[in-house]
Amino acid sequence: MAGHPELLIPASSLEVLKTAVIFGADAVYIGGEAFGLRAKAKNFSHEDMQEGIAFAHGHGVKVYVTVNILAHNRDLMGVREYLKELKGLEPDALIIADPGIFEMAKEICPEIERHISTQANNTNYAAYQFWWKQGAKRVVTARELSLQEIREIRDNIPEEMEIESFIHGAMCISYSGRCLLSNYFTGRDANQGACTHPCRWKYAVVEETRPGEYMPVYENERGTFIFNSKDLCMIGHIPELVEAGVDSLKIEGRMKTALYVASAARTYRKALDDYAQSPELYQKNMPWYLDQISNCTYRQFTTGFYFGRPDENTQIYDSNTYVREYIYLGIVGEVKDGMCRIEQRNKFSAGEEIEIMKPGGENVSVTVKRIMDEEGNAMESAPHPKQVLYVEFEGGNADVYDILRKKEEQAAQVHC
Repeated sequence: MAGHPELLIPASSLEVLKTAVIFGADAVYIGGEAFGLRAKAKNFSHEDMQEGIAFAHGHGVKVYVTVNILAHNRDLMGVREYLKELKGLEPDALIIADPGIFEMAKEICPEIERHISTQANNTNYAAYQFWWKQGAKRVVTARELSLQEIREIRDNIPEEMEIESFIHGAMCISYSGRCLLSNYFTGRDANQGACTHPCRWKYAVVEETRPGEYMPVYENERGTFIFNSKDLCMIGHIPELVEAGVDSLKIEGRMKTALYVASAARTYRKALDDYAQSPELYQKNMPWYLDQISNCTYRQFTTGFYFGRPDENTQIYDSNTYVREYIYLGIVGEVKDGMCRIEQRNKFSAGEEIEIMKPGGENVSVTVKRIMDEEGNAMESAPHPKQVLYVEFEGGNADVYDILRKKEEQAAQVHC
């Protein structure tokens, strides 16, 4: 592989797509209101998708749309109509797992690139060669591959074929996300986009002849979380990913907030740009990357399977909580006469110190000088989620698309 790898960022909504674009994405991936594997995410209406694609393309950023369910017979007519709709929207690629949907896409919208989802569990170069012959431009690696295996794939596929790999975010505990527990417990099919994330729940072991008798396998009084993987983070291993031949570096998180997306996009953008400039600069700025990436909400970090088979240190056995260092307050939508328009997401108050997070890497500490509602009434605090507010700051200026956040007094444990 030659050149700079692509930075591929998730987006759950039009607002988050714009954040991803402004904060450094080369490409974003989104889902429509059907036939993607994040049915519980906000996802995109036809109109939002149209606006999002236009916005991204206007900034030189690509958009990939997920159509990655494993379809049942009842889905096929709807998928066909959806592909016709996507043809008119002209995204840059479709992310597909099901061979039947792949063939439909090839027939209905052959001009749109087809990428093979991680859900298709491709673990060897023969599988890549197969998909290349079918007309796929790119295959997403299964999460269980090491960098050595990816290097071997790179050496045995056409140079023009692209490899995409997840480098940051939640790790599914089951084989590339093919989780049966969701369907079994709740009737919600993970492969139909309705995963309830049972891998994060609390479990105990019971022997069949001793019903109700819990085995002593837990680490504390709350039980054990035997399926609860740490989150993937490869910010410290960009050179190894490039050397292995990965063309697209993918962040997980199509159900995450704009703050998460902005933090991940901005940090990996700078790391990639620094590494392209010089490996020495990349190493010099490593403390900044590590500090900034921990500003995302996360479940501790691991390098997954990239350097060999994970051991017990890649699991979290004593809780099902996230670490949260910052609280997301909102995105600046407009600046007029020194007042910033935001749609508030969490409570903050006049007189409180918060941070303005800028795409270029700066974090500006400011004091909230004044808060007003849409009618121009002064407010002491902003307690109502999604209320539109106008805010004035002291100590710094905000621009459109800047993220507002405030630091937790102590890193909060946020339940999954």
